[in-house]
Amino acid sequence: MTATIPTKRRAAVAALAGGALIAVSPLSARAATPAVPAPAVAAKGAVLVDGTTGATLFGKDADTVRPLASTAKIMVASVVLDTKGVDLERRVPVQQEYRDYVTAHGSSTADLRTGDKVTVRQLLYASLLPSGADASYALADTFGDGATRAERTTSFVAKMNAKAAELRLPKTEFSTFDGGGSDSGTPAELAKLARHALQNDTFRTIVRTKQYKGDAPAANGRTRTYTWTNTNQLLGSYDGVIGIKTGTTGAAGDCLVFAATRGTRTLVGTVLNSTDRYGDAAKLLDHGFGASGAENMKLRRLPAGAQRD
Repeated sequence: MTATIPTKRRAAVAALAGGALIAVSPLSARAATPAVPAPAVAAKGAVLVDGTTGATLFGKDADTVRPLASTAKIMVASVVLDTKGVDLERRVPVQQEYRDYVTAHGSSTADLRTGDKVTVRQLLYASLLPSGADASYALADTFGDGATRAERTTSFVAKMNAKAAELRLPKTEFSTFDGGGSDSGTPAELAKLARHALQNDTFRTIVRTKQYKGDAPAANGRTRTYTWTNTNQLLGSYDGVIGIKTGTTGAAGDCLVFAATRGTRTLVGTVLNSTDRYGDAAKLLDHGFGASGAENMKLRRLPAGAQRD
């Protein structure tokens, strides 16, 4: 004998079943949609994060410690710009020792001339655009504490490490003011440092500048015009890029910290030890923005004689 379900009860069961289908269907649809595949990058370490929340969108050995090369100069700029009451128009006399350091270490240079008086703001441009080790030395000598140049530069590197601790970057460690030593960190922590640096208006203005021209009182009493080109070729090559910093040494390989904004969204990323740092960065930004600019990207060419880093 077949049991008969009362009319009202049959309606309730049907409604419940329909409700269950409504609840399950969207989940089933999402599960059926294939996820966007993560890009293949040449870098040994890489990360892409949301510039606002810090949420990780891509990672490849993102917590593995690697050499930082000149991306360490992001921290140099942060220490200077975070200094309370910093006077960006303060003039700093260029010392011969800054030039000698470049020669001794084969470092990239802003070609600062001994005896010229450049502003702190100009030294930041000189450190971040052509990646001048001479400019970073000048900043360390100016903002470090001590009676001698050696004491001041040692003090400044200590401030770099103190800032890393303040920003909770436990795997990041600096040994120099220009990234030419055993300076090391992880892609994830370097991206976190970049997010901090980008909060500063002056830093943002500098790292998105393709070329800077500025005058300074020269040692001979005349005026010298300095021209510095940004070594970051992703800038002006990929839509929305706003910086940030290149770095290259034999130990570190080719490195890049980058950021891009589209609409109200900013993405920040790092690639360390890559054979195709700009291609890697473009692929990561495509991944984050859901775009397709990497395939046809043509890199901005640097002028003859410009620094490469």
